[in-house]
Amino acid sequence: MEFTSLSNLSTTRLQLRSLKLSDENEIFFLRSNETVNQYIGRKRISRKEEALQFINKINNNFKKNEALYWAITLKGNPHLIGTVCLWNFTKDRKTAELGYELFPEFQGKGIMDEAVKKVIETAFQKIGVNTFEAFTHKNNLRSRALLLRNNFVHDSSRTDDDDENNIIFVLKKS
Repeated sequence: MEFTSLSNLSTTRLQLRSLKLSDENEIFFLRSNETVNQYIGRKRISRKEEALQFINKINNNFKKNEALYWAITLKGNPHLIGTVCLWNFTKDRKTAELGYELFPEFQGKGIMDEAVKKVIETAFQKIGVNTFEAFTHKNNLRSRALLLRNNFVHDSSRTDDDDENNIIFVLKKS
């Protein structure tokens, strides 16, 4: 399956679409904001050029069928308010890692839950993924609750070699 056929997904309230260069300001905010990044162990960007480089990298990975990365927008408003992605696929594409981030003012409104449900449904049906992994900070209670609401199970037998504060959740297709 070519990932390009999955570049646009729709839910009741949301449009999930490919990243555009015009998303530069929003990506800069998401990848530099202290609140958004408080539980994410990644280097924060400090220049808008880094946001453009990130968008280009993501779009190249998408074209090479290595990752799916969607801008989350509210229907009727093209401005990115968050992102959701599938990446770190196994060679057979049966397992993928789920990632997500959302502007603070949109958190707690069910937006990410709606986006995650659509991504999981699409990956099960169209890509053939049968296992999702999600790495989240042990103190990120909202992220943990989101994963549990979507039937992920904490895998206490595994640890994240890159971040000792992360715990791993897994969802297997039933």
